[in-house]
Amino acid sequence: MRCGTLRREGEVLLHSVWRADTWWLRLRGLLGRAPLQSGQGLLIEPCNSVHTFAMGYALDLLFLDRDGHVLEWRERVRPWRGAACLRAHATLELAAGSLQALQPTRGERLAWWPAEASAASRPTAFAGEHP
Repeated sequence: MRCGTLRREGEVLLHSVWRADTWWLRLRGLLGRAPLQSGQGLLIEPCNSVHTFAMGYALDLLFLDRDGHVLEWRERVRPWRGAACLRAHATLELAAGSLQALQPTRGERLAWWPAEASAASRPTAFAGEHP
């Protein structure tokens, strides 16, 4: 799984965001992994619904469109629940309580940058956007 940062208008919001963009990585998600910490996330793409079955901890969820615009979010989704946003192209899973610090707004654009990218390089495009 590749690691990068999540940014809003160039500002780093999260320092460690792993990208699950293959069938296997999307299927596995966070199952069997340690809980996410503050500043960490899992970006699942494509993905418009997630579950917390067999998870031992709650998650905050952020649903994004193809261009990385915020559509909706859910806070503190407890274990053994599901959440969906049919218009979403990607879902960002975060440690419970993270959204309170991030203060997302509908329509704002977030971008995932690979860890090896320099500050001057462009973010990795969401599907449908070509760098």
